[in-house]
Amino acid sequence: MTSSPTPLAGSGRSRLLPLKGAWDRVPLWLVAAVLLAAFFLWTILTDADYRVIFDAVVQGIGVTIRVSIVAYAAAVLLGLMVGLMRVSSRRLTREAASFYVEILRGVPMLVLLYYVVFAGAPGAVQIVNATGELLLRWGVFTGLGQSMADLNVRAVDFTFRVIVALSIGYSAFLAEIFRAGIQSIERGQMEAARSLGMTYWQAMRYVILPQAVRRVLPPLGNDFIAMLKDSSLVSVMGVADITYQGKVYAASTFKFFETYNVVAFLYLVMTIGLALLVRYVERRMPQSRH
Repeated sequence: MTSSPTPLAGSGRSRLLPLKGAWDRVPLWLVAAVLLAAFFLWTILTDADYRVIFDAVVQGIGVTIRVSIVAYAAAVLLGLMVGLMRVSSRRLTREAASFYVEILRGVPMLVLLYYVVFAGAPGAVQIVNATGELLLRWGVFTGLGQSMADLNVRAVDFTFRVIVALSIGYSAFLAEIFRAGIQSIERGQMEAARSLGMTYWQAMRYVILPQAVRRVLPPLGNDFIAMLKDSSLVSVMGVADITYQGKVYAASTFKFFETYNVVAFLYLVMTIGLALLVRYVERRMPQSRH
């Protein structure tokens, strides 16, 4: 007579091991952040005051996202150009790029915003006016010259000015990221590309830059998160982003605690979401290089 096999004592626990392993991989800070976000969301949905504040503050989210994306895209292009200058074989080009990077990295972002908005923009308009007057005097491109001569500094939107300021400021930091990425590629790859008949810029474009960009994607993502947070500085210029909308509402109702809770909640949702995306990309990058 054969006896039926008895179940192993630990078989029940073994089925729970995958769940335990998954739980061990979940960051506790993320669990706490999700619970905090759920609490704030529940508060906004159930509290009439918070609901009114949310409706007022959320009007600035489009401006915040637009300023961040446009300024960062411009900063990436400018930073890439300066980064290429930083690794140039010409000393004058390298020194000019280094001067640009070191000066801008030493100026606080808020000071740079004030400088570009209140000093740089009027100065640029004066140059445009002078150029237009020269065109009119020489009698060439008179239509364009008249438009340039008549340009008024008030016609230059403040949103455009702060985008320019953020782009210039962040381009210095991004230039260093691109420089480090380019210099991380083995020197032999450039030499091999040149030996195949490529020019320096062809080798940079088709061989070096594609590899360098893949390596610097995670730090580029981290800098975009920093840009999103620093975009709150544009509120001091009267640009109606999230922070500005919160400041206006709090000043009119004196509900500072509730208002800035909502402002912080909106920024945290965006920044933590982006941080998780960047970490996902970082985990995937080693696989993409094989």
